[in-house]
Amino acid sequence: MISTEKGSWLTPAIKSQAEQLLSRMTLEDKVGQMTQYDWGFNPINPETGVSQRDLLREEIRLGRVGSIFNLSGAEEANELQQLIQDNTELRIPLLIGRDVIHGYKTVFPIPLAQASAWNPELARKTAEAASRESMADGVAWVFAPMIDVSRDPRWGRIAESIGEDPLLTSDYAKAWVEGAQVDDGPGLAAASCPKHFAGYGLAEAGRDYNTVDLSDRVLREVILPPFKEAVESGALSIMASFNEINGVPVCANPYLLKTILRGEWGFEGIVASDYNALQELITHGVAGSEEEACERTVLAGCDMDMHSGIFIRHLPKLVREGRVPESVIDQSVLRILAVKIKLGLIEKPFVEAVAPEAAAVARAGFTELAREAARESIVLLRNENSLLPLSKDGQSIAVIGPLADNSKDPLGCWAFDGKPEDVVSMLAGIRQAAGASAIQFAEGCAIADASEEGFAQALEAARQADVVVMALGESLEMSGESRSRTSLDLPGAQRRLVEEIAALGKPVVAVLLSGRPLALPWLEEYADAIVQAWHLGVQSGSGIADVLFGDYNPGGRLPVTFPHNIGQVPIYYYRKKTGRPPAGVYSSYYIDSTTEPLYPFGYGLSYTTFSYGPVVTSRTTMKADGVLVAYVMLENTGCREGEEVVQCYVRDEVASVTQPLKKLIGYQKVKLAPGESAVVSFSIGAKELAILDGDMNWTVEPGDFTLWIGPNASQGESVSIKVER
Repeated sequence: MISTEKGSWLTPAIKSQAEQLLSRMTLEDKVGQMTQYDWGFNPINPETGVSQRDLLREEIRLGRVGSIFNLSGAEEANELQQLIQDNTELRIPLLIGRDVIHGYKTVFPIPLAQASAWNPELARKTAEAASRESMADGVAWVFAPMIDVSRDPRWGRIAESIGEDPLLTSDYAKAWVEGAQVDDGPGLAAASCPKHFAGYGLAEAGRDYNTVDLSDRVLREVILPPFKEAVESGALSIMASFNEINGVPVCANPYLLKTILRGEWGFEGIVASDYNALQELITHGVAGSEEEACERTVLAGCDMDMHSGIFIRHLPKLVREGRVPESVIDQSVLRILAVKIKLGLIEKPFVEAVAPEAAAVARAGFTELAREAARESIVLLRNENSLLPLSKDGQSIAVIGPLADNSKDPLGCWAFDGKPEDVVSMLAGIRQAAGASAIQFAEGCAIADASEEGFAQALEAARQADVVVMALGESLEMSGESRSRTSLDLPGAQRRLVEEIAALGKPVVAVLLSGRPLALPWLEEYADAIVQAWHLGVQSGSGIADVLFGDYNPGGRLPVTFPHNIGQVPIYYYRKKTGRPPAGVYSSYYIDSTTEPLYPFGYGLSYTTFSYGPVVTSRTTMKADGVLVAYVMLENTGCREGEEVVQCYVRDEVASVTQPLKKLIGYQKVKLAPGESAVVSFSIGAKELAILDGDMNWTVEPGDFTLWIGPNASQGESVSIKVER
């Protein structure tokens, strides 16, 4: 039964109301609540002329649907809710869901970009804004955040992730869940759905939907901490991932869903399958029929079937045959009802129209937030001879590249409800900042086409300019779900365009708009400045212009390691020690490549400079249950105000099980004026020093530890401390 411990969202009143509803339900009513369909999937039967939506309307009238998703618009949402009110005795509203990954109508930067801000509070704001917009259309269940730790840039869904680190991902998980779960009272609340639980981001070869094979240690050290944080932050639902863990797909995996999620963590909300995942158990080869897939899934702890229809087709029969206890169904339905009650849907199932004036004010605020998020998400990777920031006066600028005058691709891979006409393109942003008369534009080439037909026009524009700004990268279709790549280079003719432009000898700024880290070591030979801008949403061009012209000093840092080449992948900072020392022929290295990253985790430059003093600790020894404080003096040694992300890492030098070379245990984003200094401190105790021992228990083992404080995972001053028994 669902827990009602102190602090739980599941209050006695909610539980009592859910139980009263449950007591009045038939078995078919119950299974209907466990059934969800895709409203956007609407094929028409060529023989009958009946559409899928017509069939779903009839199922809704019969009370055989508890949730739908991919509906767009308040009018349609109200129409379907009215079917429930008019035709069912219990009148239990639909829970309407949507993939609201990085914004709704106001599209914010992709999550990997927002992670580059190292500012979870900003993600809290964008998540809240997205939920408020979706709720206005009747969408009270947002399938976000995606908190799969990912180490492979070939995987297209790395764009949706927070990157490679469990701590940074955990911090964003907490902020995103709390931001998304708006609660303004009955009918004005939303549920988050952290996904994909768990391990989906470690798909072999970076190929989406591919198998996942990982140890219980990696699962518990790296993959699960963000989900545990999401649960502790009050997430009302969790989405089970497609992949297998220990040979069992997650939607039918009792170890993940019952032992860990329910048993160890006390999760009280809804567990939903991913899209059609029950049917895929047959494809996986772990179920021989729909009935078997149904039985395995519901007994494993999955509450809601996303789109396959297998629950509604088979669960009543399985219960009547005694293969599935009705008490199992009751537990799932209680959770679903409790969430609907928590969201106020029982009291207020319909969406109320918002006054146009209020909607306009809200939208303007969201747009300003989108600009803030865009510029904070940008990472400066290279700035030779301080080429950036550019001057707005007296400088002729050639803007060249397929992503410059482009209002579609900056929306990113999960912007179902965003509109290109709402996007400020990079070219438009630069023109707004510097004036149209100073700007010349030529596309040069398409994103993925090999044609060089536009090179001549681009070269002519560059010859007439003092500086060239090139908009390079990927289309939105190149990242996201089912968009894995085996090349991390620029597609099409873009590299040749860069080479020819650079041959003119003009200063070149390369702005990279992508959904993943790209491997472009050659670009440093041709570009004096490199800006990683990602796909930044509706205020893309404004945010980029703010950075290029110095109205905003870039403070973004990489949440994921950038490789030199595809052969290094997966490459990540949280790597283990090996038995071979890093020297000599018989050590772990490549004969044709460095093992070091192109840009390390946590890396990013600024228009100012920062110096770090030595690391000082409040003591050099501590007890396992004690706390010490590590300090460093940070000074802005440049001539501009700027932000530095100060990062703290640890290594357990000798442990009972192998440990990573470094582990991020804290970070702070610090803003300093020129010449200003500040003491930055980190409290270090059991939470920061604990490891999973050989018995899979979190413990602090006595011994020597090394602490680093610095600007990224590859740099920083260190100090040794000792933990005593």
